[in-house]
Amino acid sequence: MTQYERSAQIWSLLIFAARNQQVLSYSMVEKLTGLPKVGLANFLGPIQDYCKRHKLPQLTALVVNERTGIPGEGFHTLDDIFKAQSRVFVYDWLKDNVPTPDELEKSDHHKED
Repeated sequence: MTQYERSAQIWSLLIFAARNQQVLSYSMVEKLTGLPKVGLANFLGPIQDYCKRHKLPQLTALVVNERTGIPGEGFHTLDDIFKAQSRVFVYDWLKDNVPTPDELEKSDHHKED
């Protein structure tokens, strides 16, 4: 399974969490997906880039470090984090289709050409 296929699967997990207004720790995502938490950034990055490119709430704000409660890159203050999470919780994620692996790959600005 490719990085972008995994990212599409994680997208579905994150919109389920958003619908339940739930924040997930990296450890929880690891247990739910079987992907090591150390490498989750590789799968969350394309999701974050897709959200930015399509002007969607930052879905990756829901995945936080279990000790600090802080998400990874892209969030600078606690206020940024809470605002981002609130936008994710109220957005209607079911009105759009899950992005395809190809769409996630095209949005990935970290991808080496």
